[in-house]
Amino acid sequence: MNDSPPTTRAGRYTLIGIAAILVAVLAGFLWIVALAPRPMDFAGGPHVTLPEYHAEDPTGVPAELKSASLIERGEYLARAADCAACHTAEGGAPFAGGRAFVLPFGTLYSTNITPDAATGIGNYSDSNFRDAIHKGIGRGNTKLYPAMPFASYTYMTDADADAIKAYLFSLKPVHAPAPQNALSFPFNQRQLMGVWALLFNPDKRFEPRTGRDPQWNRGAYLVEALAHCGECHTPRNLLQALDQRGKFAGAVQAGWRAYNITSDPKSGIGAWSEADVAHYLAQGHADGRGTATGPMGEAVDNSLHYLTPGDITAIVTYLRSVSGVAASDLPAPKASPAPASHAEGVAANIDSRGKAVYAGACAGCHDWTGVSPVIPDATLTGVRSVNDPTATNVVQIVLSGAHRHAADSGATMPAFGGAYSDEEIASLANYVTARFGAQPSAVTAQTIAALRAQN
Repeated sequence: MNDSPPTTRAGRYTLIGIAAILVAVLAGFLWIVALAPRPMDFAGGPHVTLPEYHAEDPTGVPAELKSASLIERGEYLARAADCAACHTAEGGAPFAGGRAFVLPFGTLYSTNITPDAATGIGNYSDSNFRDAIHKGIGRGNTKLYPAMPFASYTYMTDADADAIKAYLFSLKPVHAPAPQNALSFPFNQRQLMGVWALLFNPDKRFEPRTGRDPQWNRGAYLVEALAHCGECHTPRNLLQALDQRGKFAGAVQAGWRAYNITSDPKSGIGAWSEADVAHYLAQGHADGRGTATGPMGEAVDNSLHYLTPGDITAIVTYLRSVSGVAASDLPAPKASPAPASHAEGVAANIDSRGKAVYAGACAGCHDWTGVSPVIPDATLTGVRSVNDPTATNVVQIVLSGAHRHAADSGATMPAFGGAYSDEEIASLANYVTARFGAQPSAVTAQTIAALRAQN
């Protein structure tokens, strides 16, 4: 005879289920938060605070600007931090905000950081500004969304934050109220950002690694604190914090794919020479590798292009030290040009509409081989985007064009988003990846519509 009533067994199973859920939640918290590595943990070795570091100071401005004024140093650092890219709307005044960021849960607008007292940061004290940079807390205890990369800027020194503030306060004030954010619940609850910051913002200044040379530490400071490269190139966890276990392995941001920049030779930049990486960072182009467009093009034009050669070299040194992480969905780029004849090189089952669009709008600059006879920046052979089976960046460039300022040639590409239908652009993307890439894409009209919505 069973002496355990059914209700007792049901209660026991309920308790076991609750306990299992709690264990899973705790394990998830430990994995995502408590045990998550910090940005430079991959390097190992001891680290010290800046006052305890006896080699050349890796923070601040390069040696060429050490005697410059506070405002001039702040201008250099603001460019290194790429403040203009996010805080300048298309056609708007520099740093006046209003740029829209279309996110999965709504639209967020950047704020005015000119010294306008009413709509900008004119009333910010040094302490207020540091709190925004380091803690994600605006004046009046306003919690900032992590679209403002304070979890990376937190490693910036007080002195560098003060210099950037001095530069911003030297600008002409612009009265420009930020548009109202349109975020869905619960993301429209700003106070929740305080919880996010508590979990994922270390609120800690940069600490050099004593086992690394000054050039490496300078590169680490530029990449992690100022240029915040990981904010685009590192994947995110379930709570939208950077997942450093996949450091620099690539991610999709704002509808563009930020590619793998680890030292993996197949899917990253391990096969690039140091000169390739340096030229790409400083000019936005490397022969046989590609040309920076979209957000990366903006980063070059507004920020990296202005860095000294020594700082570019430091960034390359640091990036080279990051272990390779293989991206399984990215084949090694096809290095050989396509056949010169338009009748060769593509399987017969590829939609002929793509070939027709390419012939009418693309072949004149990109050639049928993919090696441009007109503009080196337009060469497609070896380019990561045409070797990406998602063709995300190919589509974005076709839709929006490319308007570069820092590249040696100053090349531009017109936008074709209004000239062709979603079906035609999908066919073009599939044709381009089939002709010039290692693996053809399977883009659909629905893909194009979704990307249009993010632009």
